[in-house]
Amino acid sequence: MKKHMNILITNDDGIRSSGIVRLANMAACFGDVWVVAPEGQCSGMSQKLTIFNELNAMEHEFQANVKGAYGVTGTPADCVKVALKSLLPVKPDFVFSGINDGFNAGYDIAYSGTVGAAMEAVLHGIPAIAFSECHDGFREVTDKYIREIAEELMGKPLSGEIWNVNFPGCRAEELKGIKRDVEPAPSFFFENDYEKAESSDGFVLTPFARLLGPDDAPKNSDVWAVLNGYIAIGRIRNMLCG
Repeated sequence: MKKHMNILITNDDGIRSSGIVRLANMAACFGDVWVVAPEGQCSGMSQKLTIFNELNAMEHEFQANVKGAYGVTGTPADCVKVALKSLLPVKPDFVFSGINDGFNAGYDIAYSGTVGAAMEAVLHGIPAIAFSECHDGFREVTDKYIREIAEELMGKPLSGEIWNVNFPGCRAEELKGIKRDVEPAPSFFFENDYEKAESSDGFVLTPFARLLGPDDAPKNSDVWAVLNGYIAIGRIRNMLCG
């Protein structure tokens, strides 16, 4: 690993999220950091790109030691593309995406804007790591171990794949360990359903999520690991790369 890195930070929760500030502060330990993230909430957008509309990039004051921070009126994948082609003065050595407010594990990976941004980096030949944590738990495990894990994974950059890291929401003293090379569970953690009500011209469908419990996913899968008090580290392959 190089001693001084150039790192691009992005996410799908928006540039004002607390997770992206924590991630940028951690990344600054490794070198120069730029933040390019959506202006608003972009969860569930996968690798969607903006094709027909203009994108605005606005400079932001940012509560971390960064070289620059921009909010973009587009998707997470847009943010990576715009950063690489228009905003950054250098090509980043790594892209970090997150810290997402909610697990990106199991089938939910397919919809994740956090993962989509990391996959966009891979298409440009840049290694990427996606970081996520429990949406309603403690942040202690994330904050204690994220730098150590980032350094480990930066020393093992992938080609055609990203590293996907999920942190459990337990207290630090309750952490059971780290599960490496976990496979995505063959199920959704956030299982979407819809409440249906009649309207004057059809139906109003209100989405809600049913969450899995600690025993509802195959043992040693990513979902099982984080729900049972482990940090889960796995690889996700970009289907276009090798």
